Amino acid sequence: MRATRRVTVLGSTGSVGCNTVELIEADPAAYEVEALVALRNAERLADQARRVGARLAVVADDSQYPALKAALAGSGIEAGAGAAAVVEAAERPADWVMAAIVGAAGLAPTLAAVRRGALVAFANKEVMVCAGTLVTAEARRCGARLLPVDSEHNAIFQVFAADQKAAIERIMLTASGGPFLRRSLAEMAAATPEQAVAHPNWRMGAKISVDSATMMNKGLEVIEAHHLFELASDRLDIVVHPQSVVHGLVYYSDGSVLAQLGSPDMRTPIANALGWPERIGAPSPRLDLAKLSQLTFEAPDPARFPALRIARAALEAGGGAPTILNAANEVAVAAFLDRRIGFLDIATTVERTLEALPDAPIAALDDVYAVDTEARAVARRLIGNAAPAHAP
Repeated sequence: MRATRRVTVLGSTGSVGCNTVELIEADPAAYEVEALVALRNAERLADQARRVGARLAVVADDSQYPALKAALAGSGIEAGAGAAAVVEAAERPADWVMAAIVGAAGLAPTLAAVRRGALVAFANKEVMVCAGTLVTAEARRCGARLLPVDSEHNAIFQVFAADQKAAIERIMLTASGGPFLRRSLAEMAAATPEQAVAHPNWRMGAKISVDSATMMNKGLEVIEAHHLFELASDRLDIVVHPQSVVHGLVYYSDGSVLAQLGSPDMRTPIANALGWPERIGAPSPRLDLAKLSQLTFEAPDPARFPALRIARAALEAGGGAPTILNAANEVAVAAFLDRRIGFLDIATTVERTLEALPDAPIAALDDVYAVDTEARAVARRLIGNAAPAHAP
């Protein structure tokens, strides 16, 4: 029998958060839920908190506090709101914290959990992109364990022999190619938000889905992998694998290649992190390789997916470049979803923002916030000067 694990879920109403809550509900005796945190969906948050018996529910959007308070009336569950309350939720005594708040907004609460020395499962790659050096240094200092939840990094985590790191030649992250893998540049230029979020394999939030369509998500994942596995850029590769069955591969010096396979279902990597170091059950569909019959792989097209080149250049530049990359991408994706720029303008905006800003060292969290703020301002200015995208 496993000891009861006290857990907190940051970003509980998003895709990863909902899947995490589902797994917790499947074995309620194994978990005590300390806190659930959401951005603004007070109704769903309150429903989740009641179902799992959370001690605290926090909504980041202050304006949703009255709705949350009303929805929790009579439950005995404490309610909170605002950015400070989100960080306080992460600081509460949970053994295991899921960090699934999308974007740079997840940085402060994730660091708060790391500084407690918790097991921190994170599905927010932007945290490692913006401040990977700081986060990993704090994890070492405070005795925290970082458990990757992104399917690709979790796959590598499962087959990465850290005690034989000298024998690892390189790692390979797989990419589905997204909805535009076979589309021409002209078709991509005319793509709508609805087309960009229609991922062929995965069900994700709008921002992450657009990142998959541009393949910026793979660029961000290369930067994340650099920090997680302490490998240089030239030992981090990407291959397009449309079936999304092989999630990551590790190449060893004896010629062996170890891969992790699974159905494209986020409950698998979440369960791996939730139960770590043991394995727990998950309702993910089981692979039938005979039924699949074929797994294919190909190199990504740099002409149609320039985000890969831009992200790798930011990694190699170091300093504040990855923070600028992430901030500009968040702004550009939001503008595309609002139909203010075209699909191909996302990568262009990111690259122009990087070109417009000088190198900036990142020595502390305040440096991250300063660079992030400046990059967002530049990206918004560039978008404001762009011709508006045509509505469909």
